[in-house]
Amino acid sequence: MTTATVPTDSTTRATAHPGRAASRTRKALLHVVLLLGGLAMVFPFLWMLITSFKSLPQLLNDPLSVWPHPFTLQNYADAWSDVPFGQAYWNTIYIAVLVVVGTLVTAAMAGYAFARIPFRGSKVLFVLFLATQMIPMQVTLIPFYFLMAKLGWVDSHLALIVPAALANPFAVFLMRQFVLSLPRELEEAALVDGAGRWRIFWSIILPNLKPGLGALAIIVALSTWNNFLLPLVILNSQDLFTVPLLLQSFRGQYGSVNYGLIMAASAIATIPMLIAFVIGQRRILNSMAASGLGGR
Repeated sequence: MTTATVPTDSTTRATAHPGRAASRTRKALLHVVLLLGGLAMVFPFLWMLITSFKSLPQLLNDPLSVWPHPFTLQNYADAWSDVPFGQAYWNTIYIAVLVVVGTLVTAAMAGYAFARIPFRGSKVLFVLFLATQMIPMQVTLIPFYFLMAKLGWVDSHLALIVPAALANPFAVFLMRQFVLSLPRELEEAALVDGAGRWRIFWSIILPNLKPGLGALAIIVALSTWNNFLLPLVILNSQDLFTVPLLLQSFRGQYGSVNYGLIMAASAIATIPMLIAFVIGQRRILNSMAASGLGGR
């Protein structure tokens, strides 16, 4: 007489869903790979912070030590006092604020025009305008410098503010995508009530662009703060230097002597924008998804 084997619940589930276990395994491996990749990207930043708290004797005698002993803040005090970081902070902040404000205004208006106002050659003009994103900045750097020299803007912050605030193809494209995502019924109802284009833009379109404008402000601020090549070419006076340019000058003075000072100065230059990105990253991702750029 044979004995029948009664399958258990776990055996039944495994047999009924053979692909579920494989899917879980793939997800676990994916999470492991992403975790290792995240650690690899975070490690240089952590090493910068750790090194910035090490004393010069420790760096010379035991440069590969993991933890600072003794723990010191002297590098930050020396880095801040040796070069005019305060002036560089002010220069970078006010340049970033003006560029952000100008970009938001011009990009919102241009995005609305390209999305909602039909005119002859609008599509061709938009494609040509967007195609400028494909030209590397290094290609146009020399003509840009000669143009700024003709205007008398060399060694002036105007060369960093005005062109960036007036023409940003990515910002215009992003605002156009946001305007296209808005229902046309809002605009049609306003047109029926007799509102003009300016009234529609300021009263209807602009308030609905706030999520996109917030994300764009963070992106432009980060880009302006981290801009190094253009200030390097345009600015000559140290009192006009931005933070990245001053950091490069500081590295040239102390780079081969005291790595702790360099790491402290790098942390001073990096941490404010890192905090801004951490605070605004969710807004950026949500705005990209809402505009259709998130790969939906």
